[in-house]
Amino acid sequence: MEYRRLGKSGLQLSVLSFGSWVTFHKQIDDSLSDRLMGLAYDSGINFFDNAEIYALGESEKMMGRILKKKNWDRTSYTLSSKAYFGWRGDQNKPNQTGLSRKHLVEACHEALQRMGVDYLDLFFCHRPDKHVPMEEVVWTMNILIQQGKILYWGTSEWSPAEIMEAHMIARQYNLIGPVVEQPEYNLFRREKMEHEYLDVFRTVGLGTTIFSPLASGLLTGKYNKGIPEGSRLGLEGFEWLKNRNLLEENVARVVKLQAVAEQLNTSLATLAVAWCIRNPNVTTAILGATKEEQLKENLKALEVYPLLTDAILQDIDAIMQTKPKARTH
Repeated sequence: MEYRRLGKSGLQLSVLSFGSWVTFHKQIDDSLSDRLMGLAYDSGINFFDNAEIYALGESEKMMGRILKKKNWDRTSYTLSSKAYFGWRGDQNKPNQTGLSRKHLVEACHEALQRMGVDYLDLFFCHRPDKHVPMEEVVWTMNILIQQGKILYWGTSEWSPAEIMEAHMIARQYNLIGPVVEQPEYNLFRREKMEHEYLDVFRTVGLGTTIFSPLASGLLTGKYNKGIPEGSRLGLEGFEWLKNRNLLEENVARVVKLQAVAEQLNTSLATLAVAWCIRNPNVTTAILGATKEEQLKENLKALEVYPLLTDAILQDIDAIMQTKPKARTH
């Protein structure tokens, strides 16, 4: 396993990590989660990602049950949660969502209870909240750090301007700014990582925990001939994900990409994850497997990404046609 520093912080995360979005509680049960987390940990993965909204809190409870059973040294792994959406779904009342101090503090306490731990290594603001002053968010995260309930804080799906505003406020009050962003990054969605965040990487520094490196499985090739039963794009409630990703032109590109995978003697999934971690601004790519074979296949990206030469990357760009246009200024 390779480990990378999280932005300018001192924290080291495994370049591949394990997450529970969609899979935990919805697609897999405790025994399979136990095996997958065990395989991940034994392979050197030290970051496990979660959030209050995943399976409406059930995902965190499941991860908590497994951590208790595994009894790993708490200092040997890092754990995250995210707050914004709340976990009560349609039953959310005012103050049970968003980034107010009330919700962030309560969401943190609830995540600690559900996962059965004393602190979170990373705590994310799961979306920006235009109704809450940035001062309130930055101060709240610092209070949680001072109380020892979280160690680092970050953002997910924030704009560069919002991240920089948080840093300016942190500097103004001598507080700790966000050290990490969790964006989507894959061969279909490249704008943020390769274009928008460049100034943030260069100035204040920013770690990244990438979600959906396989574009919800589209980049594995399994949707090339329709939707297999039990796969996430066929799940009820995830139609938006299907409508966004499963476009004919996208599938056509994935079919062509198969040739590059064959040239490297690897699978499409492994190639896509390897491509993602080839970007030095990626701290870790979060894997969301439902089968042991999938996780083992994805872990091979560690061997494949050093083989991605500039020439091969150009071939991939030519097939995908998704590279952001170069900046003109």
